[in-house]
Amino acid sequence: MISYSPIIHSITYKGYRIGVLRLDLIHPEISGNKWFKLRYNLEQAKKENKDTIITFGGAFSNHIAATAVACKLEDLKSIGIIRGEETSANNPTLSLAKQNGMELLFVSRDEYSQKTDGGYLQRLRYMYPEAFVVPEGGDNRLGQKGCEEILTEEMSGYATIFCAYGTGTTFKGLTKSLLPSQQLIAVNVLKYEARVSEPQTSILNEYHFGGYAKHTDVLLDFKSWFENEYQISLDYVYTSKLFFAVFDLINQNKFNKEEKILIIHSGGLQGNKGYEERYNLKPNRQVNDAQG
Repeated sequence: MISYSPIIHSITYKGYRIGVLRLDLIHPEISGNKWFKLRYNLEQAKKENKDTIITFGGAFSNHIAATAVACKLEDLKSIGIIRGEETSANNPTLSLAKQNGMELLFVSRDEYSQKTDGGYLQRLRYMYPEAFVVPEGGDNRLGQKGCEEILTEEMSGYATIFCAYGTGTTFKGLTKSLLPSQQLIAVNVLKYEARVSEPQTSILNEYHFGGYAKHTDVLLDFKSWFENEYQISLDYVYTSKLFFAVFDLINQNKFNKEEKILIIHSGGLQGNKGYEERYNLKPNRQVNDAQG
């Protein structure tokens, strides 16, 4: 699989020193936390002599696109169970998945809601005995194990670490690799009240901008300003909300300037084209044409 050599870009804002962990640069298509979530799942599939990966996602799922590419690299077949209508099969995300050999199975929302049901999963395993099932977003023990490896010795000097929160897989993995001197703050991108009980951690639930894959003009304006200011591209669903939250907290003087902040850029940039088509948005060309 792909090797991980951490890249941290340093930026400053109002005198604060901020490190941006560029997981988006790991691979052009298996970028960000997706690689960590998939790594041990694919390894386990091979140990069990499975030749196919089955996983789940929506029509614009970064996880679906990344799984297709990762399976191709690892000589595994892939099947994506997609929530929604087949009319979305030609969007940029699913087109990328198909180009990399993924078979797409479109199911109703009712059937998709059974994706964690034991009986439903057992039927899948009966229908596809050669397949290893990976949950939506890689949200299982193996996915969390991979995410434990995101933080390395190079990040030991950062007191406060920020990540986006969706399924919680990345967050759960990160909690297991925190140093005693560090705190982890997650920014929830979904419109529900997420809670945590792990020490040294907290979740911010007020930066969802209307819910998953939703936005406001305020968020769009911030994304455009940030990208032009720092020449780092953000995605609409996760990292725009994450970086907005951090900068908003800085504006509120919530941190000590002596404490170093690390923001984990979890990738997801391949989804921008489909998101822009869906909402008829104009891409930020100045940044898209720059080296990220």
